[in-house]
Amino acid sequence: MRAPAMTTLKAAVFFCLVALLPARGHAEGFDTEHIFGFMIGTDVGEVGEREFQSETTGRFGRDGGAYRSVGQQVELEFVPVPNFRIEAGTTFAGHAISAVPGFDDRHQFTWQGASLDLRYRFLEREAAPFGLTLAVEGHGDRIDEITGAAARSYGTDVTLAIDREVIPNAAIAAVNLLYQPEWTHFTGLPAEEQEATIGAAFALMTRVRPNVLFGAEARYFRKYDGIGLNEFEGQAFFIGPNVYLQLSERARLTATWSVQAWGRAAGAPGPALDLVNFERHQARLVFGVNF
Repeated sequence: MRAPAMTTLKAAVFFCLVALLPARGHAEGFDTEHIFGFMIGTDVGEVGEREFQSETTGRFGRDGGAYRSVGQQVELEFVPVPNFRIEAGTTFAGHAISAVPGFDDRHQFTWQGASLDLRYRFLEREAAPFGLTLAVEGHGDRIDEITGAAARSYGTDVTLAIDREVIPNAAIAAVNLLYQPEWTHFTGLPAEEQEATIGAAFALMTRVRPNVLFGAEARYFRKYDGIGLNEFEGQAFFIGPNVYLQLSERARLTATWSVQAWGRAAGAPGPALDLVNFERHQARLVFGVNF
Protein backbone atom coordinates (compact mmCIF):
# COMPACT_ATOMS: atom_id res chain seq x y z
CA MET A 1 0.00 0.00 0.00
CA ARG A 2 3.02 2.32 0.30
CA ALA A 3 3.12 3.41 -3.36
CA PRO A 4 -0.65 4.13 -3.66
CA ALA A 5 -0.55 6.03 -0.38
CA MET A 6 2.33 8.21 -1.56
CA THR A 7 0.48 8.87 -4.83
CA THR A 8 -2.68 9.98 -3.04
CA LEU A 9 -0.72 12.13 -0.61
CA LYS A 10 1.06 13.85 -3.50
CA ALA A 11 -2.31 14.47 -5.17
CA ALA A 12 -3.66 16.03 -1.96
CA VAL A 13 -0.62 18.30 -1.69
CA PHE A 14 -1.07 19.37 -5.31
CA PHE A 15 -4.74 20.24 -4.72
CA CYS A 16 -3.81 22.25 -1.63
CA LEU A 17 -1.23 24.24 -3.60
CA VAL A 18 -3.81 24.93 -6.31
CA ALA A 19 -6.23 26.22 -3.67
CA LEU A 20 -3.66 28.75 -2.49
CA LEU A 21 -3.21 30.30 -5.92
CA PRO A 22 -4.78 33.74 -6.15
CA ALA A 23 -8.14 33.93 -7.87
CA ARG A 24 -8.53 36.67 -10.47
CA GLY A 25 -12.19 37.21 -9.96
CA HIS A 26 -15.48 35.74 -8.79
CA ALA A 27 -18.31 34.21 -10.77
CA GLU A 28 -21.83 33.31 -9.77
CA GLY A 29 -21.76 29.88 -11.40
CA PHE A 30 -21.19 27.84 -8.24
CA ASP A 31 -23.61 26.99 -5.45
CA THR A 32 -21.53 24.91 -3.04
CA GLU A 33 -24.37 23.98 -0.68
CA HIS A 34 -24.71 20.44 -2.08
CA ILE A 35 -21.94 19.78 -4.61
CA PHE A 36 -19.70 17.83 -2.21
CA GLY A 37 -20.23 14.29 -0.94
CA PHE A 38 -18.78 13.81 2.54
CA MET A 39 -17.84 17.47 2.89
CA ILE A 40 -19.91 20.67 2.98
CA GLY A 41 -19.64 24.00 1.18
CA THR A 42 -20.26 27.47 2.59
CA ASP A 43 -23.47 28.31 0.69
CA VAL A 44 -26.68 27.81 2.70
CA GLY A 45 -29.43 28.69 0.21
CA GLU A 46 -31.73 31.64 -0.32
CA VAL A 47 -34.29 32.96 2.18
CA GLY A 48 -37.51 30.94 1.98
CA GLU A 49 -35.87 28.04 0.15
CA ARG A 50 -37.16 24.59 1.11
CA GLU A 51 -35.59 21.27 0.15
CA PHE A 52 -36.11 17.54 0.61
CA GLN A 53 -32.98 15.40 0.63
CA SER A 54 -32.29 11.66 0.64
CA GLU A 55 -28.77 10.65 1.71
CA THR A 56 -27.56 7.04 1.47
CA THR A 57 -24.19 6.24 3.08
CA GLY A 58 -22.41 2.89 2.80
CA ARG A 59 -19.42 1.74 4.85
CA PHE A 60 -17.62 -1.47 3.92
CA GLY A 61 -14.66 -3.48 5.22
CA ARG A 62 -13.30 -3.94 8.74
CA ASP A 63 -10.44 -5.91 10.20
CA GLY A 64 -10.71 -9.72 10.20
CA GLY A 65 -14.26 -10.28 8.94
CA ALA A 66 -17.15 -9.13 6.79
CA TYR A 67 -18.55 -5.69 7.50
CA ARG A 68 -21.29 -3.82 5.63
CA SER A 69 -23.28 -0.87 6.96
CA VAL A 70 -25.80 1.29 5.10
CA GLY A 71 -27.50 4.36 6.54
CA GLN A 72 -30.54 5.95 4.88
CA GLN A 73 -31.26 9.50 6.03
CA VAL A 74 -34.14 11.71 4.90
CA GLU A 75 -33.98 15.44 5.64
CA LEU A 76 -35.96 18.64 5.30
CA GLU A 77 -34.08 21.91 4.89
CA PHE A 78 -35.32 25.49 5.35
CA VAL A 79 -33.68 28.92 5.18
CA PRO A 80 -35.67 31.28 7.47
CA VAL A 81 -33.31 34.30 7.41
CA PRO A 82 -30.27 35.32 5.35
CA ASN A 83 -27.15 33.17 5.83
CA PHE A 84 -28.84 30.70 8.21
CA ARG A 85 -30.08 27.20 7.38
CA ILE A 86 -31.98 24.65 9.47
CA GLU A 87 -32.05 20.95 8.57
CA ALA A 88 -33.96 18.22 10.41
CA GLY A 89 -33.56 14.55 9.56
CA THR A 90 -34.15 10.96 10.57
CA THR A 91 -32.04 7.90 9.77
CA PHE A 92 -32.61 4.17 9.22
CA ALA A 93 -29.61 1.84 9.32
CA GLY A 94 -28.79 -1.65 8.12
CA HIS A 95 -25.86 -3.77 9.33
CA ALA A 96 -24.42 -7.06 8.07
CA ILE A 97 -21.50 -8.00 10.34
CA SER A 98 -19.76 -11.36 10.60
CA ALA A 99 -16.54 -12.37 12.41
CA VAL A 100 -15.26 -8.81 12.98
CA PRO A 101 -13.11 -8.69 16.15
CA GLY A 102 -14.83 -6.74 18.93
CA PHE A 103 -18.20 -6.70 17.10
CA ASP A 104 -21.16 -9.03 17.61
CA ASP A 105 -22.40 -10.76 14.46
CA ARG A 106 -25.46 -8.83 13.35
CA HIS A 107 -27.90 -8.72 10.43
CA GLN A 108 -30.57 -6.08 10.89
CA PHE A 109 -32.34 -3.03 9.48
CA THR A 110 -33.93 -0.62 11.93
CA TRP A 111 -34.62 3.00 12.79
CA GLN A 112 -31.44 4.61 14.09
CA GLY A 113 -32.33 8.12 15.27
CA ALA A 114 -32.85 11.80 14.47
CA SER A 115 -30.65 14.82 13.84
CA LEU A 116 -30.73 18.63 13.67
CA ASP A 117 -28.20 20.57 11.58
CA LEU A 118 -27.73 24.35 11.96
CA ARG A 119 -25.49 26.32 9.61
CA TYR A 120 -24.51 29.99 9.62
CA ARG A 121 -22.51 31.67 6.88
CA PHE A 122 -20.17 34.37 8.17
CA LEU A 123 -18.52 35.31 4.84
CA GLU A 124 -19.77 35.17 1.24
CA ARG A 125 -17.31 34.45 -1.56
CA GLU A 126 -18.70 37.31 -3.64
CA ALA A 127 -17.89 39.87 -0.93
CA ALA A 128 -14.78 38.32 0.68
CA PRO A 129 -11.64 36.45 -0.39
CA PHE A 130 -13.36 33.17 0.55
CA GLY A 131 -16.60 31.80 1.94
CA LEU A 132 -16.81 30.83 5.63
CA THR A 133 -19.57 28.81 7.31
CA LEU A 134 -19.94 27.11 10.69
CA ALA A 135 -22.13 24.00 10.88
CA VAL A 136 -23.24 22.28 14.09
CA GLU A 137 -25.17 19.03 13.78
CA GLY A 138 -26.53 17.25 16.83
CA HIS A 139 -27.93 13.73 16.72
CA GLY A 140 -29.50 11.22 19.08
CA ASP A 141 -29.57 7.51 18.22
CA ARG A 142 -31.13 4.36 19.65
CA ILE A 143 -28.45 2.12 18.13
CA ASP A 144 -24.72 2.55 17.68
CA GLU A 145 -23.95 3.75 14.15
CA ILE A 146 -20.87 1.52 13.75
CA THR A 147 -21.77 -1.76 15.49
CA GLY A 148 -25.57 -1.61 15.25
CA ALA A 149 -25.82 -2.56 18.94
CA ALA A 150 -28.66 -1.21 21.09
CA ALA A 151 -27.51 1.98 22.80
CA ARG A 152 -28.31 5.55 23.74
CA SER A 153 -25.92 7.60 21.66
CA TYR A 154 -25.55 11.36 21.41
CA GLY A 155 -23.08 13.31 19.35
CA THR A 156 -22.27 16.65 17.78
CA ASP A 157 -20.50 17.27 14.49
CA VAL A 158 -18.86 20.69 14.38
CA THR A 159 -17.56 21.71 10.94
CA LEU A 160 -15.82 24.89 9.84
CA ALA A 161 -16.15 25.15 6.06
CA ILE A 162 -14.08 27.38 3.76
CA ASP A 163 -14.36 27.55 -0.02
CA ARG A 164 -13.02 29.70 -2.86
CA GLU A 165 -13.15 29.75 -6.63
CA VAL A 166 -9.68 29.06 -8.00
CA ILE A 167 -10.76 29.47 -11.65
CA PRO A 168 -13.87 31.65 -12.02
CA ASN A 169 -16.90 29.59 -13.02
CA ALA A 170 -14.65 26.59 -13.75
CA ALA A 171 -13.05 25.24 -10.54
CA ILE A 172 -13.69 25.62 -6.83
CA ALA A 173 -11.77 24.36 -3.79
CA ALA A 174 -13.05 23.70 -0.26
CA VAL A 175 -11.56 22.92 3.13
CA ASN A 176 -13.41 21.44 6.14
CA LEU A 177 -12.11 21.31 9.71
CA LEU A 178 -13.99 18.87 11.95
CA TYR A 179 -14.53 18.00 15.61
CA GLN A 180 -16.96 15.16 16.42
CA PRO A 181 -17.49 14.25 20.10
CA GLU A 182 -19.69 11.24 20.89
CA TRP A 183 -21.30 9.85 24.07
CA THR A 184 -22.58 6.25 23.94
CA HIS A 185 -24.19 4.08 26.63
CA PHE A 186 -24.57 0.51 25.36
CA THR A 187 -27.56 -1.41 26.71
CA GLY A 188 -26.53 -3.75 29.52
CA LEU A 189 -23.20 -2.05 30.24
CA PRO A 190 -22.76 0.09 33.38
CA ALA A 191 -20.50 2.84 32.04
CA GLU A 192 -20.89 5.41 29.30
CA GLU A 193 -18.24 5.54 26.59
CA GLN A 194 -16.85 8.81 25.27
CA GLU A 195 -14.82 9.33 22.13
CA ALA A 196 -13.99 12.06 19.65
CA THR A 197 -12.78 12.36 16.09
CA ILE A 198 -10.97 15.35 14.64
CA GLY A 199 -10.14 15.81 10.99
CA ALA A 200 -9.37 17.97 8.00
CA ALA A 201 -10.68 17.54 4.48
CA PHE A 202 -10.00 19.09 1.09
CA ALA A 203 -11.99 19.00 -2.15
CA LEU A 204 -11.51 20.34 -5.64
CA MET A 205 -14.43 20.40 -8.10
CA THR A 206 -14.29 21.39 -11.77
CA ARG A 207 -17.07 22.09 -14.24
CA VAL A 208 -16.97 19.57 -17.10
CA ARG A 209 -20.41 20.44 -18.53
CA PRO A 210 -22.85 23.24 -17.65
CA ASN A 211 -24.73 20.96 -15.25
CA VAL A 212 -21.97 18.51 -14.32
CA LEU A 213 -19.13 18.95 -11.80
CA PHE A 214 -16.38 16.41 -11.23
CA GLY A 215 -13.59 16.32 -8.68
CA ALA A 216 -12.15 14.58 -5.65
CA GLU A 217 -12.24 14.68 -1.86
CA ALA A 218 -9.30 13.92 0.44
CA ARG A 219 -10.02 13.47 4.17
CA TYR A 220 -7.77 12.82 7.17
CA PHE A 221 -9.12 11.69 10.57
CA ARG A 222 -7.70 11.05 14.04
CA LYS A 223 -9.79 9.17 16.60
CA TYR A 224 -9.41 9.51 20.38
CA ASP A 225 -10.82 7.96 23.52
CA GLY A 226 -12.55 10.75 25.47
CA ILE A 227 -14.11 13.95 24.14
CA GLY A 228 -11.05 15.89 25.31
CA LEU A 229 -8.77 13.91 22.97
CA ASN A 230 -7.43 11.96 25.94
CA GLU A 231 -5.92 8.87 24.29
CA PHE A 232 -5.03 8.38 20.63
CA GLU A 233 -6.73 5.34 19.04
CA GLY A 234 -6.01 5.56 15.32
CA GLN A 235 -5.83 7.61 12.14
CA ALA A 236 -6.84 7.22 8.51
CA PHE A 237 -6.55 9.05 5.19
CA PHE A 238 -9.37 8.68 2.63
CA ILE A 239 -9.43 9.83 -0.98
CA GLY A 240 -11.81 9.33 -3.87
CA PRO A 241 -13.82 10.86 -6.71
CA ASN A 242 -16.93 13.01 -6.44
CA VAL A 243 -19.51 13.94 -9.09
CA TYR A 244 -22.41 16.41 -8.97
CA LEU A 245 -25.29 16.40 -11.47
CA GLN A 246 -27.89 19.17 -11.76
CA LEU A 247 -30.73 16.99 -13.04
CA SER A 248 -33.22 19.83 -13.52
CA GLU A 249 -33.93 23.30 -12.21
CA ARG A 250 -35.12 21.76 -8.92
CA ALA A 251 -33.46 18.33 -8.68
CA ARG A 252 -29.83 17.35 -8.06
CA LEU A 253 -27.69 14.26 -7.46
CA THR A 254 -24.28 13.89 -5.77
CA ALA A 255 -22.28 10.64 -5.77
CA THR A 256 -18.96 10.05 -4.03
CA TRP A 257 -16.71 7.14 -3.08
CA SER A 258 -13.64 7.10 -0.82
CA VAL A 259 -11.05 4.45 -0.13
CA GLN A 260 -8.77 4.34 2.90
CA ALA A 261 -5.38 4.78 1.27
CA TRP A 262 -3.36 4.98 4.48
CA GLY A 263 -3.91 4.55 8.19
CA ARG A 264 -2.61 3.22 11.48
CA ALA A 265 -4.31 2.00 14.66
CA ALA A 266 -2.71 2.82 18.00
CA GLY A 267 -0.17 0.17 18.90
CA ALA A 268 0.03 -1.20 15.35
CA PRO A 269 3.58 -2.10 14.18
CA GLY A 270 3.66 0.37 11.30
CA PRO A 271 1.59 2.48 8.86
CA ALA A 272 -0.67 0.45 6.59
CA LEU A 273 -4.43 0.72 7.20
CA ASP A 274 -6.55 1.30 10.28
CA LEU A 275 -9.44 -1.12 9.89
CA VAL A 276 -10.08 -1.19 13.63
CA ASN A 277 -11.44 2.37 13.88
CA PHE A 278 -12.32 3.09 10.25
CA GLU A 279 -13.73 1.31 7.19
CA ARG A 280 -11.85 0.33 4.05
CA HIS A 281 -14.44 1.93 1.75
CA GLN A 282 -17.05 4.65 2.20
CA ALA A 283 -19.64 5.73 -0.38
CA ARG A 284 -22.49 8.24 -0.46
CA LEU A 285 -25.38 9.05 -2.81
CA VAL A 286 -27.42 12.21 -2.21
CA PHE A 287 -30.60 13.18 -4.06
CA GLY A 288 -32.31 16.49 -3.39
CA VAL A 289 -35.24 18.49 -4.70
CA ASN A 290 -36.51 22.02 -4.04
CA PHE A 291 -40.22 22.50 -3.43
